[in-house]
This record gives sequence, C-alpha cells and structure tokens, in this order.
Amino acid sequence: MAVLSLLISIIALVIACLAYTKGGGSIKEIKRRVEDLGATAETLRNRTADILETFEKKVRGEQRTSEAQPDKKGPEQQGPTV
Repeated sequence: MAVLSLLISIIALVIACLAYTKGGGSIKEIKRRVEDLGATAETLRNRTADILETFEKKVRGEQRTSEAQPDKKGPEQQGPTV
C-alpha cells in the first residue's frame, strides 16, 4: 500500500511540474526561489537566535539578582536543605 501511495505522489509531482512549465514557469526560477527562501530562513533563524539570547540574558540576569539578595526568613525559618 505504501508503494502505491509513493508511486501516486511521484506521478502527481511530475504532473505538477509539467503544468508549471506549461504555464510559463521554469525550473531555474523554482531553484532561484528555493535559494531565496533558504536565505530568508537563515536570516530569520539568526534574528530569532539573537532575540532568544537577549531574552535569556534578561531572565538569567534577574535570577542572579534574586540569588544575590538574601531571603527575609532567618536560617531557622527556611525549609530543610537537601
């Protein structure tokens, strides 16, 4: 059954390519668009990484600040340490 669905999907892909080229598109244009999409995705990935890095610095900075401030409870009032 899987072989039949693979065969049908390959045939559908070939028909789609033929229809695209008959409609005025070219394979070179598709390759160029895919490359442009890859560059756009790379830019988006870099921007997302920068934003996450900034967010991480803000969150971890707040954690360090709270760790530096002692708890208002005395040592006898704090729970047991593990």
